[in-house]
Amino acid sequence: MVNFIMIAVCIIAGMIFKATNSIHPDAHKGINTWILYIALPAVSLKYIPQIEWSDQMLFPILGSVITYFGSTIFMKFYSKAKHYTRHSESALILSSAFSNTSFIGFPLIMAFFNESLIKIAIICDQSMFILLSTVGIIAAVKGTHNKTAVISPKYIVKKLVTFPPFIGCIAALILSRFVNIKEGTLAYEFFDKLAATVGPLALFSVGLQLKFNGWRKQIIQIAMTQFYKLLIAPAIVLVIALCFHMKGDIPKITVFECAMPTLVTASIIAEQYKLNTRLVNLIIGLSIIIAFATSALWFEIVQRIF
Repeated sequence: MVNFIMIAVCIIAGMIFKATNSIHPDAHKGINTWILYIALPAVSLKYIPQIEWSDQMLFPILGSVITYFGSTIFMKFYSKAKHYTRHSESALILSSAFSNTSFIGFPLIMAFFNESLIKIAIICDQSMFILLSTVGIIAAVKGTHNKTAVISPKYIVKKLVTFPPFIGCIAALILSRFVNIKEGTLAYEFFDKLAATVGPLALFSVGLQLKFNGWRKQIIQIAMTQFYKLLIAPAIVLVIALCFHMKGDIPKITVFECAMPTLVTASIIAEQYKLNTRLVNLIIGLSIIIAFATSALWFEIVQRIF
């Protein structure tokens, strides 16, 4: 119950501060800098050394891949039926293919499940970012109005290897071989304190960025992206888990993370490549609100099935 209260208080606080102009309009950028460069790498350094690697740990990666390719197929058919341009199609794919596995996913896992299970969510988060930094950018470039834009492998690799949480993940994998980061050690306690800032700061940042103006004009596109992102994608991942006869926490967390709302970073990519940023921002904001209800549904489903 405390975690649910924290989620509500942090998001509402962000919305109030924004509505009353009590904080700088770009304050979320500073908060996000702390989260990306300090807090999320600390999460990796805290939890990755605790992971017991097995073949099943590949499933969170598979879940992210399925979510992306399912979105591509779904939105291509939908865009073709509606005679949308490649420009609009790319915006819809960005809005439905990538889950907010850390900013929203981590706090909700702590609220619904157990904080220790974030070590599984990290795998979902890292694979989701790798997809966004590669095929996500490719999809955005294909939809840009600038037909001369090219996809540079060097640019994609640079984006990937300079992303702080990814660096934190690699550092955790290397350091765990030389440094004891088990519970009770000084290193663990240090990273634990830094990692604890992810939840409240991420949720407060989300509250500062929520936008809902003009949603009625684009309700159909918003509804279709949410139908896929919050219902169809996790359902597909769940069916595949059942086909593999999987049980336990790994399929639970994977399905739950695939049911998270649209990744906030999708808005940055959309803006950079001049896609429909307004639509993407609306989808991000509304998906976060809707996901609080649908995540409770998926929690009940995975608890009963797995």
